[in-house]
Amino acid sequence: MKYTTLGTTDIQLPAVSFGAWAIGGWLWGGSDDALAIKALQAGIDAGITCIDTAATYGMGHSEKVVGEAIKGRRDEVLIATKCGMRWDLAEGHKAMETQMNDGTPCTIYRNGRPESVIYECESSLQRMGIEVIDLYQVHWPDSTWPLDDTMATLLKLKEQGKIRAIGVSNFDTEMISLCQTKGTVDSVQPRYNALQREPEESLLPFCREHAVGVLAYSPIAQGLLTGKVDMERTFPEGDIRNRNPLFAAENRRKVIDMLARVRPVADGHNITLGQLFTAWVTHQPGITTALVGARNPEQAQENAVAGAVSLSDEEVATIRAEVEGLDLDL
Repeated sequence: MKYTTLGTTDIQLPAVSFGAWAIGGWLWGGSDDALAIKALQAGIDAGITCIDTAATYGMGHSEKVVGEAIKGRRDEVLIATKCGMRWDLAEGHKAMETQMNDGTPCTIYRNGRPESVIYECESSLQRMGIEVIDLYQVHWPDSTWPLDDTMATLLKLKEQGKIRAIGVSNFDTEMISLCQTKGTVDSVQPRYNALQREPEESLLPFCREHAVGVLAYSPIAQGLLTGKVDMERTFPEGDIRNRNPLFAAENRRKVIDMLARVRPVADGHNITLGQLFTAWVTHQPGITTALVGARNPEQAQENAVAGAVSLSDEEVATIRAEVEGLDLDL
């Protein structure tokens, strides 16, 4: 596993981190907790020493599962989680209507108010049974509250020793700059993969210039880049991929054909397509870590391999040329 320093901190992140959204069950058709715990532990054993979760992943469920998995192993792993998404308080920017894992309807609000951030931090610490969060991130910006005020609250939590580093997720460069008027933003978390490269336009150059770490989520496009999603594949009710345009028939066919063309690159390294595209993300300038989910130990171990793959400049360019020529209908 390769490791990279997060921004200007002393935190060393693995090239591949464990993305713990799916194990929370919410929007992923449920999850098997026992298998999820084994997956998390297998990931740690294989060098995936950072786990990225969020309070809203399963409305606290993912954090509870993470807490169970790291009992007795806290000193081996870095914990990144997120605040700013409340399902239990109707306050802030109304984000979405959804339902909890048991089917109960609920409304999620983006909430960046100081009292809410403080409450969420304490709740996350309790759910995971830990004393400090290594990287605490604002999940989505709250348009009803000043971002620099939210940032000031995070700085207070850092001064109190409850968090070690400060991050944001789904923020643009203007939002990050506003937060930086108060203090250091250590990281940003954008969606980034070979099919969805929007961060390359301005966000990644900004982060390289300002020494902001980048945690790329969805590096294998919710599994589409693994080659395991054929034209007949269906997903359970409530699975977010049912409404992802990447999985529409026309786009899916184009991606499947592209995967066949780049498969020789994967074969040359004796790796899977999923490992190839995860490694491709980690080879892009400015990327600190790729967040990849796993539902069982085998998937976690497979993900870890990608963190040690070294692609040549020619191989990286070959993959880029293929995906840039897809003309997907998004």
